[in-house]
Amino acid sequence: MDIGVVFQLDPPASAVVDLAVKAEQAGFSHVWSFDSHLLWQEPFVIYSQILAKTEKVVVGPMVTNPKTRDWSVTASHFATLNEAYGNRTVCGIGRGDSAVRTLGLKPTTIAELRASTVAIRDLAEGRVADVRGQEINFPWVKGGALPMWVAGYGPRALAVAGEVGDGFILQLADPDIVAWTIGAVKDAAEKAGRDPDAITFCVAAPAYVGDDLAHQREQCRWFGGMVGNHVADIVERYGADGGAVPKALTDYIKGRKDYDYAEHGRAGNSHTAFVPDEIVDRFCLLGPVEAHLDRLKELAHLGVDQFAVYLQHDDKENTLSVYGEQIIPAVSGLRVKTT
Repeated sequence: MDIGVVFQLDPPASAVVDLAVKAEQAGFSHVWSFDSHLLWQEPFVIYSQILAKTEKVVVGPMVTNPKTRDWSVTASHFATLNEAYGNRTVCGIGRGDSAVRTLGLKPTTIAELRASTVAIRDLAEGRVADVRGQEINFPWVKGGALPMWVAGYGPRALAVAGEVGDGFILQLADPDIVAWTIGAVKDAAEKAGRDPDAITFCVAAPAYVGDDLAHQREQCRWFGGMVGNHVADIVERYGADGGAVPKALTDYIKGRKDYDYAEHGRAGNSHTAFVPDEIVDRFCLLGPVEAHLDRLKELAHLGVDQFAVYLQHDDKENTLSVYGEQIIPAVSGLRVKTT
């Protein structure tokens, strides 16, 4: 199992780059970032600095979207980075949350998500792409490679991941929900005539190592609020009791009210009081090293290829260090393919 890390791009950018260097030295395989240009700094500028100061780590957004960024510009960013640094990028893509909502927009459609996933990959890898009915290409791209990992929770987004994605990103670490989403993605892949085992499965969630569980919960409660925004969209479309998604994913948002994107992804977010301790414990990895290892082994058994650590709390460097010294070596090579 690979272990990645997800950063917010708060200034100074140099501090993020320094953390990325430390992450590579600790054995992390991927450095991801939020992509929300009103709330944080520009990721593609910072990616170039990270790639220039590292040797192996793969970088990309968790996640970008096809609404606030033109598809061809996104593909050009990735293709340029790959040409300069040797195909060390990955594109996480979804319908959009904070990046679009802070502009007063709604998430993109499933059809646009599907089409943009294919088009961005085609362009970045040197093929002709259909971008909203216009055939275009980058004549300067030679030997490019860009895996497209689709993020989502609802049935239609999971279908896109299985039908056209190189990977799937689930932003929570509850084993029951992980099993359900992986099963749905694999079913979609099989129906599309694809090999389900060729898809990379990534689970992303906050991880905080230590013994003060109450403090860790408060530092990571924001995550349940962030996930709740996506779940609310699913409930609005499918209803809470229609069976389209597990009740484990929908029940906890009944107490959800307003959400302030000015506090999006931040520890101590005052708009996440509705998230109970049980959800924090299920969605995140908390507690001593042994608890992290137990959950990671369970996720690997379900078919997860990578766990990406959301590192938004008050103990970032220690978490990086402990993962590098004790957790990454223990899970390296750990992989159990489900049948």
